[in-house]
Amino acid sequence: MKVKNLINKNNFYIVFILIFSTIINQYYASLGAFPLDTFYHFDLGYRILQGDVPFTDIWMVSGVFVNYIQALFFFIFGTNWTSYVLHASVINSLISLGTYFLLRDFGLKTIYCFFYSLLFSLLAYTSSGTPFVDHQSAFFCLLGIYSLLFAIKKENPIFWILIPIFLGFGFLSKQVPAFYIFVFSSIIITIYLFNMKKIKPLRSILFGIIIFIFFVFCVGFVGDIKFNNFIQQYILYPQSIGNTRFSSFEPTFRGIVGHFKFIYISMIPFVLINLKKIIYEKKYLKKRDFFYFIIIFFFTLSLIFHQFFTKNQTFIFFLIPLLVGFSHIAIESTKIRKTNLIPFLLVFYCALVTTKYHLRLNEERKFHELNQVNFSKSISATKIDQRLKGLKWITNEYKDNVQEEIDYINKIKNQIKSDRRNKMVITHYSFLSSILKENLFSPSMAYTSDGSIIPLKNNKYAQKYKNLVINLIKKNNLDVIYIIYPVHKGSITDYLDNNCFNEKLIFKGLVSYEIKRCKDLKGKNN
Repeated sequence: MKVKNLINKNNFYIVFILIFSTIINQYYASLGAFPLDTFYHFDLGYRILQGDVPFTDIWMVSGVFVNYIQALFFFIFGTNWTSYVLHASVINSLISLGTYFLLRDFGLKTIYCFFYSLLFSLLAYTSSGTPFVDHQSAFFCLLGIYSLLFAIKKENPIFWILIPIFLGFGFLSKQVPAFYIFVFSSIIITIYLFNMKKIKPLRSILFGIIIFIFFVFCVGFVGDIKFNNFIQQYILYPQSIGNTRFSSFEPTFRGIVGHFKFIYISMIPFVLINLKKIIYEKKYLKKRDFFYFIIIFFFTLSLIFHQFFTKNQTFIFFLIPLLVGFSHIAIESTKIRKTNLIPFLLVFYCALVTTKYHLRLNEERKFHELNQVNFSKSISATKIDQRLKGLKWITNEYKDNVQEEIDYINKIKNQIKSDRRNKMVITHYSFLSSILKENLFSPSMAYTSDGSIIPLKNNKYAQKYKNLVINLIKKNNLDVIYIIYPVHKGSITDYLDNNCFNEKLIFKGLVSYEIKRCKDLKGKNN
């Protein structure tokens, strides 16, 4: 009887969702690469295991929690491509399963919950496939929102405890959209508890905050993270970037409405039904259904608002199956005569739109700028190193000559390996430390020319970044810095005087800067 009880429709759905959402992410993550984003956390996870300290040895403006999770996956499963992608796949499976449980507990038939959850998993982490800060922040916040919905519905203290923990994890993954979601969630929780005259949930929330703070303190203490460095790099510097983006934002109809039209359409029944209840039902504003509505509504707006100002591709189309699911629940709760037509139309619409974005984001890999690439030309990344087994290597820049890029990377790898000096390597190929098993002391997570990751030389935090670079050079007695195309030499020369280097072209795309005595590096051994 026990075995028979285990083999039922609900358990089958749960197991299938877990397997499907994991495999689908593993598969699409391995189709091509956009080095700057694809390997954003690869070497950082490895370097944390080797003892490097975020904010002291690495300038870090986001993703600190993502890097520590990646270090954990590398520790358990080894430093390789499969365990790198598995990190994102596990998150994909957790949020997909959470979506299934949420829709089911809100009264939707399990077959529909199963269907919408599968479509959700198809559009969630798969757009990137590899760990990425925007995705991770949004998904931890989504788990926080799920916890809030469950807390109101079930009145179970554990869900109130989980809210600040998940939102905190979201913030440590990336400051926004986590900050937006934290603000509106705090307001909604305050109004809800005041209306319901509830005090006990506050104790649970406070306990959750204490757990989160204790966790952060332990990680910071064990990892030797300096609080001042954290505040400067993670809190203050990103604000200087955000202020510039807000002031330069120019809204357009297409950017605000047209680009997200299918997200808006997906929530129309959900919004209209709730607006009708607000107008015609007495005391609806104090009912739980109203709070469910505004939580989902403002979470959606927060992610859309975040996408207005991010410079990455749009990734929030996973909201469509979730919103259609809640529209379905809202329709089922009305006195509309129940027919099979409405569920059919909802399912058909959701499947159609999901297919559209699945083709764009997954099959074409648009998030990683690979939509113009012919994947049949890809080559196994084992041609670079066995640790990259599973990745089908092709990038947009070398889409017509993949072997040329692989030869180029191997030439770089051999040059760095043969140079026995202490060295720093600045590159978008952020897996070289891992495959060479050598700390190459890159001072930043990545390199862009817009100041979004490292401060430009006229930024007030440029001196802080300069100090970090100088400290790395002195502490590790570095002899040479390699800069690999397409990273610009300004990533170093904008911060240190030209008298500190002897520039040498090794071959096209690879330049070395031999370090010599200078005022900036006073005290370094030579």
